[in-house]
Amino acid sequence: MYSVLCLEKLGNKLMSTNTTERVRDIQHTLQLLREVWLKVGLEKLESHEGVAVKVLLDSGMTGLFMDITFTKEKGFKMEKLKKPLLVRNVDETANAGGAIMYQVECNMFFKGHVERARMDMCNLGKTELILGMP
Repeated sequence: MYSVLCLEKLGNKLMSTNTTERVRDIQHTLQLLREVWLKVGLEKLESHEGVAVKVLLDSGMTGLFMDITFTKEKGFKMEKLKKPLLVRNVDETANAGGAIMYQVECNMFFKGHVERARMDMCNLGKTELILGMP
């Protein structure tokens, strides 16, 4: 998640004697917002077993993705897709894990909110789950 900030629009807040410190604080805050991680709970539909997972929020992604290794380790039921989906990384190269062949459906819990989610399985490396904007 990237933010664009025009320092001129901050007005009088920057016109104090601590202008340099305030700009530095704002820039530091923006750097921290480049990655947003949350802890959510996932529930398997068939067994109602719960799994806690750290997820990356990524508004640039075009869907919900679960790492295929994580899926197998935690025992989620995978549904085979009728047609494989090609996957491209941010740099437009093909994903090392190949095409998406499976999906997982589960309940996702976050701070009292519950939602049924259908996630595509692919190779995410060390990231277990990415929540994008489907």
